[in-house]
Amino acid sequence: MTTTRTAAIGIMCKAPQPGRAKTRLAARIGAVSAAKLSECFLRDVAAAIDSLPETLGRKGYGVYAPAGTELELKRLFPSSFGLLLQVDAEFGNVLHGAVRNLLVMGHDCAVLVNGDSPTLPPPVLVATVETLRQDGDRVVLGPASDGGYYLIGLKRPHRRLFEEIAWGTDVVAEQTLKRAREIGLEAVTLPEWYDVDDAETLGWLRNELAGCSTRFRNGGPAPATRAYLAQMAELDL
Repeated sequence: MTTTRTAAIGIMCKAPQPGRAKTRLAARIGAVSAAKLSECFLRDVAAAIDSLPETLGRKGYGVYAPAGTELELKRLFPSSFGLLLQVDAEFGNVLHGAVRNLLVMGHDCAVLVNGDSPTLPPPVLVATVETLRQDGDRVVLGPASDGGYYLIGLKRPHRRLFEEIAWGTDVVAEQTLKRAREIGLEAVTLPEWYDVDDAETLGWLRNELAGCSTRFRNGGPAPATRAYLAQMAELDL
């Protein structure tokens, strides 16, 4: 008998509703455009996951809140994706709960990615899964340019990694690596990438898609985001 290994790759997300999505960007481009852009980001991150070779053994999920937005999210993701409701007032509990629940579902490893990185390179996801499947326990962390992280991958649910973290600050990745050292857990760090949260990082995205970024290269194609940004340019947004 053979056992098929399947990595769970979950997008941390919420339904892209005007007034509730990308609020910092909304101040610059308007609530409707910010929500539409958020929708495009989710479509493109999901497409990056869906593009991974089936031989890798993977299944995509939307890890979401609040309840009641399931139909809205389902229309954004490939039909193969599952949805995992994960609600808590403390973000560390949300992340830990998502990892734990995905592993309990029978996946051999769990990878959580940010829904705000539309050009997330698919090879990074492949490398993460392959690294997690090597012998021994470890955490794989993708540091973001703002000091957070765009990806975390685990094969066991280590609660300590999500405790005493100053969420939303520029020391999140640093503190997470410190927690790994405290519990003697090997940490593998991926190349830096970025989240699109404000006007500055939207500029980074535009430069990357135009092929003129000197910092971020070889990202995913992000077709939905690319198309909507072209519409925004026509409207001078």
